[in-house]
Amino acid sequence: MNYMEVTMPNYSYVFNFEEEFVHQDTRVWMTKNWKYGFYYVGIYMIFIFGGQHYMQSRPRFQLRGVLAVWNIALAAFSLMGACRTVPEFFHVLRNYGLYHSVCIPSFIEQDKVSGFWTWMFVLSKLPELGDTVFIVLRKQPLIFLHWYHHVTVLLYSWYSYTEYTASARWFIVMNYIVHSAMYTYYAIRASGRGVSIPRWVAMAITCAQLAQMVTGCAINIWAYQLLKAGDRDCHISDFNIKLSLSMYFSYFVLFARFFRKAYLERKSGGLKKCSSADMTAAASPGLAKVKGGE
Repeated sequence: MNYMEVTMPNYSYVFNFEEEFVHQDTRVWMTKNWKYGFYYVGIYMIFIFGGQHYMQSRPRFQLRGVLAVWNIALAAFSLMGACRTVPEFFHVLRNYGLYHSVCIPSFIEQDKVSGFWTWMFVLSKLPELGDTVFIVLRKQPLIFLHWYHHVTVLLYSWYSYTEYTASARWFIVMNYIVHSAMYTYYAIRASGRGVSIPRWVAMAITCAQLAQMVTGCAINIWAYQLLKAGDRDCHISDFNIKLSLSMYFSYFVLFARFFRKAYLERKSGGLKKCSSADMTAAASPGLAKVKGGE
């Protein structure tokens, strides 16, 4: 296929900051500064475990208002990211098919809107580490899935951007959509306005996360088969596929295990009752940070 003949999605409006986006400059920056991701992860790990030790003998912070604002901001960002990347995703699927969506990155098509929000997605993995700050300061349970997910997603996203991994189109769109619902759920619980959210909502978000992991594994397996069949035009490396598949499979196992423990295990006479903190954790990639919606 002649990639220069590929048409662009019909965006109703393009912002100036999107129009001025230059993907080559961001790739150069990420390539030169890839070590920063490991520095941030190191600081993050020191903070969460050092912070937990520091808070052991100290009263927990409430931070109800700050937490609500934080979740509203992340929900709004995720919703905006979804609105700007979904059109390109479905445009590609509808007009060029599954192969193109997995193997041809949007940057080849010079789609600045999708390119900008791909860049924002990668950068957002750094401030999202702030979710853990609330867990530590509020002395909430910090499960392995939480910090493992944050660390691996940040490092993988930064690495993949330097390669312009084409299959990331799938991962980014799925993540934006699920995070839109997830952070909206958190914002409502954190508002403390007495709003009662049905238990099935948390379960539905968890199921969406599980579906995300299954889809991620399927896309990676298919891309791997393409490479093994000798397809040299598929813009994804063998090493990247192995990293991504390992991550998605491990997430699926951890999510499935948590879902079973939180919702399906039976105690005397009925379903196990899980705490609100557990429900929050189950609905997200390890974000066990809000107990009782606080």
